Amino acid sequence: MKSFEIKNFFLLTLAGLVNAFGVTFFLAPVKLYDSGISGTSMLLSQITPEWLSLSLFLLLLNVPLFLYGLKKQGLHFTVYAIYTVAMYSLFAFLINDVLPVDVSMASPLAESDLLLCALFGGLISGAGSGLAIRFGGAMDGIEVLAVIFAKRIGVTVGTFVMVYNVALYIVCGLLLQSWILPLYSIVAYMAALKTVDYIVEGFDRSKAAMIITSKPELVGEVLSKEFESGMTMLQAKGFYSGSDMTAIYFIVNRFQVGKMKRLVHTHDPQAYITITEVANVFSSNADK
Repeated sequence: MKSFEIKNFFLLTLAGLVNAFGVTFFLAPVKLYDSGISGTSMLLSQITPEWLSLSLFLLLLNVPLFLYGLKKQGLHFTVYAIYTVAMYSLFAFLINDVLPVDVSMASPLAESDLLLCALFGGLISGAGSGLAIRFGGAMDGIEVLAVIFAKRIGVTVGTFVMVYNVALYIVCGLLLQSWILPLYSIVAYMAALKTVDYIVEGFDRSKAAMIITSKPELVGEVLSKEFESGMTMLQAKGFYSGSDMTAIYFIVNRFQVGKMKRLVHTHDPQAYITITEVANVFSSNADK
């Protein structure tokens, strides 16, 4: 137990609060649906007796999934995930049933504007889910379900989650006999997905350049001097020409890409450059 970090529990508490705020203030009041088990819980709470609340379904559906995935996901993840869902459930209960705020008929902030509710509900709940993932937990047991069953039925985890959510929104449309709310729920889902990516992987994405050059010393010296950054040089060989080349792996930010290309082609017009996006860069002061 000593390996669990107090900081993580604090931030997972914040994640539960943020997620509950996005769902209860923007999505649930206008009958828009979150994704995964959270969305399933929202739907079930609307079509069952009032005492079967959103908070109760969140615990009933998520906790068994996390416990079922204990062996595959590990103790730390399971404890953090259950704690996060418990916080989400607690804050949803407080907002719905304790605090003096009416979220029963419309959003207190966006009223009945479905587009605003979908966008802000998705962004805020996505921020909560992103925080949960970043600090070792999870907000929704659908990911655990996907990890366990996706491979058995021959699909990827991402495909499993997408199929589950599509099925959920189709069921919502059939039960509501209207497709407007499920379609807006998809807008909320897409906003949440993008927000999760930014929270987990960072807003300031870097670019990785792979430069294939026959003048590695010259190109490397220019790049190092201009950007004051290290790089990695790998030996390479042209397939058709059989000539010896060097591959330079170099990290820049998005504002430096144009300048980097100009410098490289100024000193080696034949250099071949590919650019890919990288989400996280970890380095020391040592030249890599």
